[in-house]
Amino acid sequence: MQSDLSNQYRIDVDELRSLFEKLSLEGYDQIGPIFRDGAIMLEKLNAFDDIALGYLEEQDKGKCHLTHHKDQGYFQYSVGPQSFKKFLHPPRRKLWSADGSSVDYKVSLPESPPKMAFWGVRGCDIAAIKTLDKLFLEGSFVNDWYQSARKDLVIIAVGCTQPSQNCFCTSLGTGPMPNDGFDMSLIEIMNEHEHYFIAQSRSSMIDDWLSGANPRLASEEELDKSVKAMQSAIDQMPIRFDPREVSEKLKSKLEHPEWESVAERCLSCANCTMVCPTCFCSTTEDITDITGDHTERWLTWDSCFVGDFSYIHGGQIRKSTKSRYRQWMTHKLSNWYDQLGTSGCVGCGRCIAWCPVGIDITEEVSAICDPTPKSIVDIKSKEHEELKGNT
Repeated sequence: MQSDLSNQYRIDVDELRSLFEKLSLEGYDQIGPIFRDGAIMLEKLNAFDDIALGYLEEQDKGKCHLTHHKDQGYFQYSVGPQSFKKFLHPPRRKLWSADGSSVDYKVSLPESPPKMAFWGVRGCDIAAIKTLDKLFLEGSFVNDWYQSARKDLVIIAVGCTQPSQNCFCTSLGTGPMPNDGFDMSLIEIMNEHEHYFIAQSRSSMIDDWLSGANPRLASEEELDKSVKAMQSAIDQMPIRFDPREVSEKLKSKLEHPEWESVAERCLSCANCTMVCPTCFCSTTEDITDITGDHTERWLTWDSCFVGDFSYIHGGQIRKSTKSRYRQWMTHKLSNWYDQLGTSGCVGCGRCIAWCPVGIDITEEVSAICDPTPKSIVDIKSKEHEELKGNT
């Protein structure tokens, strides 16, 4: 296969470390994967070597286990329980505070978010960020805090070469190779003799850095290795459903008996919504001190699985677990198309891994909608063509 060598480079680990140092000097808070509490977590990185090195991940329904091997790479795991959403739409954020009496008071707004650089962003999480952009930037009302956080954001994306059993990004067309929405993408190549990255730039800032770092263009052999690595990832994720087909079918399946079946297993714990990179439901909390001279309003994450979320005057709209699960799944896989023109699912599989009882949303889709094989073949062909075009 002939490849375009004009913007694909071989970058070694030390060269990547120099990019980290450049961003630090320019005042970026750099966020990336670390190992903590038995999982890959996303936290602020003080140095490039803080990135979790050598971890492989085994996931299944309701299960996640990490193993460590010194000869493994920086981005060989799939995804952890956290997404980059928590830095753009934090779980808890102060909206404003006020001091003084009802006659004389002063309102203070919170500090603006810092400049941030995200390291190791998978294609599914890039798709999630683009969905959040639609919610917070393109609607009738713009979220000023989100807009400020997004303004100078630098995204260092990675092709996901080691998907888990729970991953199904190929079904949604969001991975495993990021197609756009990043400043630089990386494909990590490792064997017993070498460790390097195939890099592509999509921003002037990265172009400037590349000019100074002066890495060499990737060879045909190196590009072929990167293509094979990504094709191997695709082959590990057979298509599970056609999202457009499911979107239409769900509208007529609101009384399907499977809703009762899944409700018998679901705990309404809200884990699936807390780990989801696109769920955006929130509530507000007002706090006043005992003197009455200081008050604060906070925005916090909420979930459609919580009883009070659907409470209005007279009681809860969705009292049963069946109605809550149905609301979550039909909104995410169907009504989001009406609302935002896209699916609310990006195929990351987090809701499967971190469900305490191992409910698999793709199995529920199959039980309720019975997707047709024809659409699966069409999506598989499209994903293969996109991979060839991107590399």
